[in-house]
Amino acid sequence: MANPNPRVPARSRAASAPQAQPRQGGGKRAADRAGRKKSYDYSILFVTLLLVCIGIVLVYDASYYAASQSKLYNYDGMFFFKKQMFGAAVGLGLMLLTMRIPYKKLEKFKTVGILGAIGLLACVWVPGLGTEANGATRWLNIAGISIQPAELAKFALVLYIAGFVAKDRKRIRSFKNGVLPILLVGGVIAGMVFLQPNLSTAASIGFLMLAMLFVAGANLGHLAVILTGAVGAMVAAVLLDKDGYRFKRYTAFLDPWADASDTGYQLVQSLYALGSGGLFGMGFGNSRQKYLYLPYRESDFIFSIVGEEFGLVGSILLLGIFIFLIWRGIRVALTCKDLFGSLLAAGITAVIAIQVIINVAVVTGSMPPTGVPLPFISAGGTSLMIFMAAIGILLNISRSTRSTP
Repeated sequence: MANPNPRVPARSRAASAPQAQPRQGGGKRAADRAGRKKSYDYSILFVTLLLVCIGIVLVYDASYYAASQSKLYNYDGMFFFKKQMFGAAVGLGLMLLTMRIPYKKLEKFKTVGILGAIGLLACVWVPGLGTEANGATRWLNIAGISIQPAELAKFALVLYIAGFVAKDRKRIRSFKNGVLPILLVGGVIAGMVFLQPNLSTAASIGFLMLAMLFVAGANLGHLAVILTGAVGAMVAAVLLDKDGYRFKRYTAFLDPWADASDTGYQLVQSLYALGSGGLFGMGFGNSRQKYLYLPYRESDFIFSIVGEEFGLVGSILLLGIFIFLIWRGIRVALTCKDLFGSLLAAGITAVIAIQVIINVAVVTGSMPPTGVPLPFISAGGTSLMIFMAAIGILLNISRSTRSTP
């Protein structure tokens, strides 16, 4: 076709002609979606609240009679229920707060957090601050509120390891520059907890360190050596304490019926509760072991009451809820876009998983009796607050995950 205006080249006219503009609405919406974070993993929130509600009901059911018969609790059957409700209310506020604080800001507090945890652990031996119970000094009494520093120390250690590894992931392959500093810090915390004495929590801290080192990519040979040493140390701690409570708990685990009225009493009563429950349980509120037979029925051995009242089916359903929560936590850790968030989510999930495994193993006689509470379920206001705050952090991390099919 001939050029209608030979003085103006066709290429110049085409360049000067108005160009078609893209649709502004669609492009703006796409940009908004790209800049906007994902929503929270609401399944984690729902399951956590469900577990908290189940725990409140179970604590009331398991503790009412014993508390109403005890001068220690002013014969108030609602004593543990009210404490659990208070812990749940404060925990909910903390969870809503940590949900909104960007988790990346926590990284700069890793050193302060671990030093604070060590300081609190040391305070249990300060006269007037530490509270002794059953031969152990594990609690702090601050303004009338009882706090167990070991519970805080677990999450402080998670934060420290996540921040340490995220700063330079390559050094975790080196024992001297990566693994050893973590072992030293974790060893100080585990050692202080062991001296309270609290072997079970010290062991759970050791398992937590191993889990996080594995997730961070530490050398498997290094982990094997550490695991062998840790198991050896635990065996030595038991065998060298033949006149103490650790050895007695071990022998009670091997044959609780050999001394069913003393060292094996707690485990025997727990097994009676689980056996009485059968397949479907005796029904809510119909537990017999809660009538002053089973010690720590509202705390460390509350899962025994679950088995007695709701049977094997109810116990499996409760464990299924925990498994779902742990799976969602693992999913957040695997899909997080940055290393610090991934390790932080993995650590929080690991704390929950380790405590569930140890608690259930103890009440079923699969490991020696120990004092590790069932997260969100066992009585303990401060423990409940700390776990709910940790879930808030996990929810915040869930907003920074990659979409998966």
